[in-house]
Amino acid sequence: MSPAKLRQPLIGAHMSIAGGVFNAIAHGVEMGCATIQLFTKSNNQWKAKILTDEEVEKYFEDRKKAKINPVVAHTSYLINIASPKKDIYKKSVASLIEEIERCDLLDIDDLVLHPGSYLDTAEEIGIKKIVDTLNSIFEKTHNSKTRIALETTAGQGTNLGYKFEQLAEMIDGIENKKRISVCMDTCHIFAAGYDIRDKKSYEKTMKEFDDIIGLPYLKAMHLNDSRMEFGKKRDRHAHLGEGFIGANAFKYIMQDKRLKNVPGLLETPKERDGVKMDKVNLDLLRKFYKS
Repeated sequence: MSPAKLRQPLIGAHMSIAGGVFNAIAHGVEMGCATIQLFTKSNNQWKAKILTDEEVEKYFEDRKKAKINPVVAHTSYLINIASPKKDIYKKSVASLIEEIERCDLLDIDDLVLHPGSYLDTAEEIGIKKIVDTLNSIFEKTHNSKTRIALETTAGQGTNLGYKFEQLAEMIDGIENKKRISVCMDTCHIFAAGYDIRDKKSYEKTMKEFDDIIGLPYLKAMHLNDSRMEFGKKRDRHAHLGEGFIGANAFKYIMQDKRLKNVPGLLETPKERDGVKMDKVNLDLLRKFYKS
């Protein structure tokens, strides 16, 4: 589907696939989503349940009927392609290839990946390992169109991707640029020291992103407020307007014409009336879009 046919505003949320991948579509319909994010498998297990023909067929039928497009996927949190631990690294590579194949099966263009953590090695070693691994994986999946969307991170521990320069270095090392993209998480960049709370700061951060990485690489956004204060390098999501970022930042995003066709996806807390709060958050975004 061409960008001109995407439903506006292009917002949605992460939806559960419990009971079948098609259920993510049903949950999206319930919330009035134009786009959704999902896991293609259990996010805390290495092994994946086989997607049956019937499950995939129903997923496409429901997706077409709901006009939900694009669908964005997120990788398992277990994956760490920067890991110096051989067993974890081997499992991570196999799992990432499997998830790319599942995205192909489900017609998903972008698979969001936390770049990785270098643990007891060094930043440059971790970045090189990520680049080399992705180049190898892209070669092994050369018939795939699915992009790996490197996610901006909060900067906890030895996690990579919290500086725009780190992501730019990774992208620069990728041989097939058609297979790489970026997902910007508002909570994460705020935690990492990129301010978006007022208009001037927002424009400064977006200009930095464009200058260092390039806005054409931005293919998805995670719209989350932050329970932690600015620059604390802690990843703690909050409902929109209830954290230290505040509601104004999301108004800037919704009214930024450069982001019109970039899916805006909630990853706000689910434990407290999760479904109800998804609707509240989405309604706020729609209000900002129209104002």
